[in-house]
Amino acid sequence: DMSGPFGWLAGGGEMGERTRAFDWAGTSLGPLAEWPQSLRTAVSIMLGCQYPLLIWWGPQLIHFYNDAYRPVLGARHPAALGRPAPEVWAEAWPLVGPQADAVMTEGRSHWNDELLIVMTRNGYPEEVFMTFSYGPIVDDDGRVGGVFCACTEETPRVLGRRRLGTLRALADHAYQATTAQEACAIAAVELAKNASDSPFALLYLLDADGRTARLAGETGLTPGGRANPGRIELSDPDAPWPFAAVATGGRPLDATGLADRVGPLPGGPWPEPTQQAVVLPMVKPGQSRLAGFFVAGVSPRLPLDDSYRSYLGLVAGQAATAVANAVAYEEERRRAEALIEIDRAKTTFFSNVSHEFRTPLTLMLGPLEEILEGQDVDAALRAKLSLVQRNGNRLFRLVNTLLDFSRVEAGRMQATYEPVDLALVTADLASSFRSACEGAGLTLVIDCPPLPRAVHVDVALWEKIVLNVVSNAFKFTLAGGIEVEVRDAGDRAVVEVRDTGIGIAADELPRIFERFYRVEAARGRSHEGSGIGLALVRELVVLQGGTIGVESAVGRGTVFRISLPYGSSHLPADQITGARPSARSDAAVRPFVDEASRWLTHVPLTHGGRDDFALASSPAPDDAAGPLTHGDRRSVLIVDDNADMRDYLRRLLEPRYEVRSEADGAAALVAIDRSPPDLVLADVMMPGLDGFGLLAALRSGRKSFDLPVILLSARAGEEAQVEGLDAGATDYLVK
Repeated sequence: DMSGPFGWLAGGGEMGERTRAFDWAGTSLGPLAEWPQSLRTAVSIMLGCQYPLLIWWGPQLIHFYNDAYRPVLGARHPAALGRPAPEVWAEAWPLVGPQADAVMTEGRSHWNDELLIVMTRNGYPEEVFMTFSYGPIVDDDGRVGGVFCACTEETPRVLGRRRLGTLRALADHAYQATTAQEACAIAAVELAKNASDSPFALLYLLDADGRTARLAGETGLTPGGRANPGRIELSDPDAPWPFAAVATGGRPLDATGLADRVGPLPGGPWPEPTQQAVVLPMVKPGQSRLAGFFVAGVSPRLPLDDSYRSYLGLVAGQAATAVANAVAYEEERRRAEALIEIDRAKTTFFSNVSHEFRTPLTLMLGPLEEILEGQDVDAALRAKLSLVQRNGNRLFRLVNTLLDFSRVEAGRMQATYEPVDLALVTADLASSFRSACEGAGLTLVIDCPPLPRAVHVDVALWEKIVLNVVSNAFKFTLAGGIEVEVRDAGDRAVVEVRDTGIGIAADELPRIFERFYRVEAARGRSHEGSGIGLALVRELVVLQGGTIGVESAVGRGTVFRISLPYGSSHLPADQITGARPSARSDAAVRPFVDEASRWLTHVPLTHGGRDDFALASSPAPDDAAGPLTHGDRRSVLIVDDNADMRDYLRRLLEPRYEVRSEADGAAALVAIDRSPPDLVLADVMMPGLDGFGLLAALRSGRKSFDLPVILLSARAGEEAQVEGLDAGATDYLVK
């Protein structure tokens, strides 16, 4: 009743009632009626506030507190009311007592931020963090009559911050592990830094058979003890930890009575032993396979509440994720090492095979050249031998390219650098293609003015670079021309090969220098190629200390730009020689030019948005325009982009059949619509419209949908044959 004699003590909730009902006459304060006004005012303010407050009054520091302060006291409530503070907080008094004395004797205030205070408020010493202030209360005589304290318990926030730091450290460091064992060891190191939450920790990895757990990380225990054996069989009934039950249930289990089970265990930074542990399964989120087990000792000075359990669960999850990532890394590393070994073996194989190929090729091509140089070879035999020689030389060039590439890959390519007139050498090499360009109706512009300084290159390797790039430009330039330019760029020389060819799509461009990569469905003079020409070019340019880049747009052409520094400081000193007299190697040039010349029989050109096909060199007599000749003999249409293959098949078939030939599937469609043959003999791999595309076009509702088609390919094996027959071919033959 606010109007009664003790109206100043009205309200205050539970503590208001307890304060009013308390027998104060038995204390040094005396009955309520005798309390000084200053004490009445302070107690009234305290009880009416919803923030945790306490008052210590008089020389004995008699304890008052409000409802909001009760959780701080724990089991000491309500007995703490009316008792001297040094008795209520006996274990903490050595820490806070001096501050209270300073307030009472000097009137000096104190502030404490997240101060660690060990409180025995729930039957055991407990780690508690408090933020509080002590201030003086002046009595009616103007002296300090008591201590006013406003406080906040910060334990949840401090523990949360501390645990979050451990989890962050686990995430930062355990993910660096490259093996599962290392991941567990790193996790143990980080957990050791927070012994207050993990007095001890054990991480066991489960074997692949799921029967044995092996210790992979530990902290806080002496190695080799009863609690931490190196190996635990899940089926062992005397195992120190219930791994089998955790594996079966998939949930954490508490382990109590540790002293009887495994002996006394340390309490981390606290003198009391750990009485309890939690055994958790280590499972990466989203996976069902158990990686192992995490055994965490519970602090003897913290309650095992929901937040504590949640923290331990997060630690187990972090450890499991780190282990899973390490396992994935190990597997990926093993795969990478296997691929490297396969790649190394493949490089060695290519190198060995290339060497083995060179000897028989040399022994075949040498005598063949001697025969062709003779005067007593008749024209028919000379034509056949020339066919053998051309294709032998082409095979020899492919073998040499493969050998060069394998030597570069293996680091065995030995270059010898000499100062050369790069413009003169480049112009000489590019001019080798002038006849082929004129035959194809292309312009060849060579703009190579003298450079101010010599460039150190390996001449033989530079020949391979220029010949490959110019040959590539010729292959994919069907109209317009090619330009080769050499220019000075200050500290380096730049060589550009520009063409007006088909161009390269933007998504293909980043992969153009990858080995064995070929642009799919590229329209060029031939579909032939090993896919390592440009890859070799890049490696050889790098070997010369230079760089190569490419710019291209579909339908507008391509520019290859090679940059070579002047001087020799960027090159190995022991591989540099003085200038040597040299001339262009016809042996190096001839295979490129001969192959380019063989691409000229049929050249697809684009005009007005449709494909037309023009003869770029004089056709054979049987290729004359007009319908396929019937009569007594059946007619065969040969479709192949390789001119020698067309000529060879024609010679084989002409004695019994009327034979026509085309170099591309699109040209073949035009010829078939004009006059269908009795049989189409088509190569599979051709530029533009390939064999499968031609077959699909013939089978898609044309009048020639039932025309017999035999596919020819260098691809052997049942899978290739089935693929061809499934596509609708009458038969599939291996070349």
